[in-house]
Amino acid sequence: MESNTVNKALTSFTATGKTSDDGDIASVMGFSGFGKKARTFDLDAIFEQTRRTAIERSQHVLGKCFITDNVITLLSSHDEVQKSDSSSDSGSDSDSDSELIGPPVPPQHAAQQGDDDDELVGPPLPPGYTGSTAHSDDDDDEEGENPVKRIPDTHEITLQHGTKTVSALGLDPSGARLVSGGYDYDVRFWDFAGMDQALQAFRSLQPCECHQIKALQYSITGDVMLVVSGNAQAKVLDRDGFSVMECVKGDQYIVDMANTKGHTAMLNCGCWHPKIKEEFMTCSNDGTVRTWDLNSEKKHKSVFKPRSFQGKKVIPTCCTYSRDGKLIAAGCQDGSIQIWDRNLSVHTKFHCRQAHTPGSDTSCLSFSYDGTMLASRGGDDTLKMWDIRNFRKPVNGVSGLTNYFSMTDCCFSPDDKLLVTGTSVKKDEGNGKLVFFDRISFQRVYEIDVTNASVVRCLWHPKLNQIMVGTGNGLVKVYYDPVKSHRGAKLCVVKSKRKEKHAEALTQDYIITPHALPMFREARQRSTRKQLEKDRLDPKKSHKPEPPVSGPGRGGRVAAHGGTLSSFIVKNIALDKTDDSNPREAILRHAKEASENPYWIAPAYTQ
Repeated sequence: MESNTVNKALTSFTATGKTSDDGDIASVMGFSGFGKKARTFDLDAIFEQTRRTAIERSQHVLGKCFITDNVITLLSSHDEVQKSDSSSDSGSDSDSDSELIGPPVPPQHAAQQGDDDDELVGPPLPPGYTGSTAHSDDDDDEEGENPVKRIPDTHEITLQHGTKTVSALGLDPSGARLVSGGYDYDVRFWDFAGMDQALQAFRSLQPCECHQIKALQYSITGDVMLVVSGNAQAKVLDRDGFSVMECVKGDQYIVDMANTKGHTAMLNCGCWHPKIKEEFMTCSNDGTVRTWDLNSEKKHKSVFKPRSFQGKKVIPTCCTYSRDGKLIAAGCQDGSIQIWDRNLSVHTKFHCRQAHTPGSDTSCLSFSYDGTMLASRGGDDTLKMWDIRNFRKPVNGVSGLTNYFSMTDCCFSPDDKLLVTGTSVKKDEGNGKLVFFDRISFQRVYEIDVTNASVVRCLWHPKLNQIMVGTGNGLVKVYYDPVKSHRGAKLCVVKSKRKEKHAEALTQDYIITPHALPMFREARQRSTRKQLEKDRLDPKKSHKPEPPVSGPGRGGRVAAHGGTLSSFIVKNIALDKTDDSNPREAILRHAKEASENPYWIAPAYTQ
């Protein structure tokens, strides 16, 4: 049936050029547009236009060579002359294999062509042109030479974590999800792809009860997240915030910390191994740095014990892995930076005693992407750069960077040419800043005024090319550039706000039949709030407690409770002494006796 219809339509179309009923064919064939006249092209006019454009461009480029409309005949005659010349002196000029093809070379290039062996590729250059052809490449090179131009700071968004200090930030490797933790014990999850312009976190939880969050970091695969808080046990959560593992707590009465299974005091910092996805590291006030395996939560993997110059225990305040994961570095309270080989936990591989002022907490250590440099942010308001190969003294350093927090960050830019850190301020005493230093000269090349509070955490994600900043007043700021950045904050700023859902949603859908008889009409479903208010008045549904007993016993219940035998007997065999009879009758029962034998009132009145 269908094939017959199609055949008829096609035959009518081929016969007449257009169908009698275009609608039928459109519905059968699945596309429309039958019967329209096709565009026609005049090829001679197109060729003529192309020829004229070519002549005009040639005149513009060659300048001195005047090409007229009969240029083709001139060129053909020129070619014939050239061929006759080449045939006449072919014996003398046998070593030149190639003929000259195309229009004659301009005079300013004749000398160059004689000198150079290379052939001239492409059309000749204009006479007064001296510059380079690769102009766009120069721009890229110039931008590459000046890394400040790569800082993505033209736009920003502000995420409201809370009102207290944001002390931890973490981004998963893909850059799709951000987590923030603070002094208010909360960990908030932000999904860039799922957020709209309202910029609301999609989940908030308190994984460590009433302990401040010290560090958050996603593993290299991004499927789990390390949470380091003010207690002695680090936690590992999955992407949705459910607990995967909790480190075991050690025995605080054992003297040698290497013999306990876990930390015994407050944690300070933690991070994942950059290559092994199951391994992470924590450091604590018990004076140890411990590595852990995700699959064995009963005991740590290995223990590193920082020691002072006198061999005494010192507290590590921050720790990190090198980029290849072979070294473990810790900044300690005595101002030293100690680095171990990951496989040899006894002696340090590199050790700098006076890296920072003794007694000041080193707040951050960060390795450069090439793995040769180490940046340290000190509690003594300094930022220093160290060469791993020569660890005696710092390569560069800068002071005057106020630091009031034990977790103030420093990090390298993705191209490894800049070093970034934040500065702290007291309340109402100016703005906290994000300061950028050139890695080689260590000059302050750029700074961003963030907000009127301290800048504590900063992350520069290499994949997104966006800078995340955590501040002392509960904000998380994300700096990005629409051109140089990718995804991340750019995904949520383009989405409009969703409409708010009504609070009084009905508990279940009901069908309204307006013309139904009253006897068949269903009771209208109350809203949730009104239903709760009604249930509150019902003593059974609201589980109303029994009213208190007044007196020794009422209604079969006894007021005195206890575990003795007497109280048990009274409870079980108590008699109800309440008289339910009429009180007037009870009084009048004694009226006759009182009148016959007056005892109290009548004798008193007789006197």
